[in-house]
Amino acid sequence: MSLIDWLVLGFTLLFIIIYGVWKSRGAKNIEGYLLADKQLPWYHVGLSVMATQASAITFLSAPGQGYSDGLRFVQFYFGLPLAMVVLCITFIPIFHKLNVYTAYEYLEKRFDNKTRSLTAFLFLLQRGLSTGITIYAPAIILSTILNIDIIYTIIANGFLVITYTVYGGTKAVSYTQFLQMSIIFAGLFLAAFMVVHLLPEHVSFGDALAISGKMGKLNAIDTGFDLNNKYNIWSGIIGGFFLQLSYFGTDQSQVGRYLTGSSITQSRLGLVMNGLVKIPMQFLFY
Repeated sequence: MSLIDWLVLGFTLLFIIIYGVWKSRGAKNIEGYLLADKQLPWYHVGLSVMATQASAITFLSAPGQGYSDGLRFVQFYFGLPLAMVVLCITFIPIFHKLNVYTAYEYLEKRFDNKTRSLTAFLFLLQRGLSTGITIYAPAIILSTILNIDIIYTIIANGFLVITYTVYGGTKAVSYTQFLQMSIIFAGLFLAAFMVVHLLPEHVSFGDALAISGKMGKLNAIDTGFDLNNKYNIWSGIIGGFFLQLSYFGTDQSQVGRYLTGSSITQSRLGLVMNGLVKIPMQFLFY
């Protein structure tokens, strides 16, 4: 890596951490630490929700999915807007009315402490496993670029994330995710520009699209009803709807994001934003 690469990488990592810690410096109680004092606007909620889903794994794996299988997987997200509507009508008003800090606190009030403990344990277990993968993926890239052992990049990534998360709580996570989503979107558009710019001299963008179409890579929507075909509009709407409903409705990594909204309306707008922007964003990835 050149000097400018090191400077950009170092400045970006340090700025994200310092910014997150600085923005969360006013958290003085449990509501400030877990719910950011319920002061975040809808666009902040929306970007934070999206950033929780769109990790480095998405940026690294989705293009490979698009290359090998085309755009069909984008249908998986067609059920997302429907799930957001249901959550806006049901889950958000209930969580705000009960003034809970987590989705599992609601289960304690609805059932008992054993139910809350079991679901919280399952969440921590599956989220711990998924977070390990989330850290491992960019660590592979960094270890290759920096030519150092992957163990060190894993430790460095984990240390940086733990630092601002433990210190600042939800507000620190939300503000750093806001910056991360800005970087992701900038990277998406820059990558799209470079893909077109680096096409062979005698191959236009239209030619590339024509070739992709002939190879079946641009078939984003499949209306056929075939039980052996896992990627079609029906599996996307039905399966995607229930999967997204469970994920956004019961997983604390998402519930904790939209509970930071300054009102029910702000939380709803944040989820609606996620439902509308997520599909074109995934389309750009593929």
